[in-house]
Amino acid sequence: MSETIRCPWAMTPLAIDYHDAEWGMFTLDDRVHFEHLSLEGFQAGLSWETILKKRGHLRRLFAGFDPEAIATFDEVKIAEILADPGGIRNAAKIKSTVNNAHKFLEVRREFETFSEFFLNLMGGKPIVNNFASLSEIPAETELSKRVSAELKRRGFTFVGPTTIYAHLQAVGFINDHLVECFRRKETADRMKHYIDGR
Repeated sequence: MSETIRCPWAMTPLAIDYHDAEWGMFTLDDRVHFEHLSLEGFQAGLSWETILKKRGHLRRLFAGFDPEAIATFDEVKIAEILADPGGIRNAAKIKSTVNNAHKFLEVRREFETFSEFFLNLMGGKPIVNNFASLSEIPAETELSKRVSAELKRRGFTFVGPTTIYAHLQAVGFINDHLVECFRRKETADRMKHYIDGR
């Protein structure tokens, strides 16, 4: 039986599950977008493995990453989250998540969906890259810098260019599965289905 070839950053059971089931799958689901944007913000200074380990608990603390629910969080709720040992006890990141929920809803009121707002910034089309090794994948691009600047202008926090590039990869707006990765074809086909349907 041939060996499954996947992106080499997926080395632990949690990372493999995330890579195989979710990473790079094109989605227009705004809740998924908000969750990934929040998780990428929480990752600052931490490993992605730490985020994956805490993801289930973070979902419970942050109402399934429903931005409408999070936008109702007050200082008492924020203090409860900060005191929870199962979460990420960083006040700036917790407050950022609540702030970003408000800003996320503002964007959605203006553009109907947050995902369409992102696609507009990308010229209406997701991107398929053709990288053969991890060393070719950038940490940020001119696109992620531009999107980051626009989000910051709108009041979002913890949305630097590297965070935004990771977000675009996660939600499949940029397909960075390596050319030999077994997930590449399915993720590319899903993206193509969207493009062809526009």
